[in-house]
Amino acid sequence: MRVRQLILNGYADFDAALAPLAAMAPELVLVFGACAYFAAPELSAALRRQLPGAVIAGCSTAGEIAGKRVYDDSCVVTAIAFEHTTVAIADAIICDMADSRDAGERLAQALPQDGLAAVFMLGTGVAINGSALIAGLQANLPPGVTVSGGLAADGGAFRQTWTLGARGATDNTIVAIGLYGEHIRLGYGSHAGWEAFGPARKVTRSVGNVLYGLDGARALDIYKLYLGDHARDLPGSGLLFPFEMLTAAHEKSNVFRTILAVDEEQGSLTLAGDILADGYLKLMHSSTNRLIDGAETAARGVEPHADAAGDQLALLVSCVGRKLVMGDRVEEEVEAVADLLAGAPCIAGFYSNGEIGITQPHGACQLHNQTMTVTVLSEA
Repeated sequence: MRVRQLILNGYADFDAALAPLAAMAPELVLVFGACAYFAAPELSAALRRQLPGAVIAGCSTAGEIAGKRVYDDSCVVTAIAFEHTTVAIADAIICDMADSRDAGERLAQALPQDGLAAVFMLGTGVAINGSALIAGLQANLPPGVTVSGGLAADGGAFRQTWTLGARGATDNTIVAIGLYGEHIRLGYGSHAGWEAFGPARKVTRSVGNVLYGLDGARALDIYKLYLGDHARDLPGSGLLFPFEMLTAAHEKSNVFRTILAVDEEQGSLTLAGDILADGYLKLMHSSTNRLIDGAETAARGVEPHADAAGDQLALLVSCVGRKLVMGDRVEEEVEAVADLLAGAPCIAGFYSNGEIGITQPHGACQLHNQTMTVTVLSEA
């Protein structure tokens, strides 16, 4: 396995910039960039011209990760040439939030399943129920197939996000990359680093990922009570104060939910994924140091493979909310992960509206918010 990466910092002469990647004849090309790179057709067309034999996939971001750096308004292109692994791509158009689970089912059905080992999925970052999407996908994949990835972002605006796939760049399509064969090796890590404050609040009314009631009161009213002056900036300020879901027995789930939208008339909060209908929610907050510690924990969770040969690629998907909390120190969480990963892998990734990861070895894939997730690819 060979990996090569380049960073675009402008919008002119894409063909010349991409030409060095053509020589390695990659099977897979991942593209993470600012919305402007996807809103116009020039980059997508140049990728097809320069890399006609590659599977090309990517998404818009709230910040691009390359090496130990975090970039804004750039585009990171990472090319992977496999020795033994084959790659396929599938997509599904998502009609609206209610279509999320069905879109996941259609996506799985469109992906060839013979020999499938793992899926890396990129979804739209608005008008979507990420947990329902994953549930639909996983229910239609062969047993043992792992799923990771993330939801596209638009710099924290939550208005229009983009994915890149076989249809080119679109704002309504979910993309799945399938990795096939016995030689692919994957390691996963995922952790948050947030701290609870205030009492656990009982979910008294919810439908899917829309929260209407907490402790018998309107959910939005309870949430605003805790946010104080920050409530003026909703829904954007919700990135700084996610919920952690607790079970009916008050057990921690290690799954967080970010607020995507508020409805003043209904008094409701739309979250990025489903809510435990009989569970509890606790408000969370964090600091830069706690988030960096969480990123280190995610990196430590990645199990190295003794038989890995050639280059390795680490795909980091972290939350836009973490980026807002850390501000100018955001690169420190990427540096922390890079310093702990064995084998000095090439690093690519993005800041997202939702992270798709596995919290423990061989555990179930889940939608996360406010979490650093790590997927390390190598070949035996």
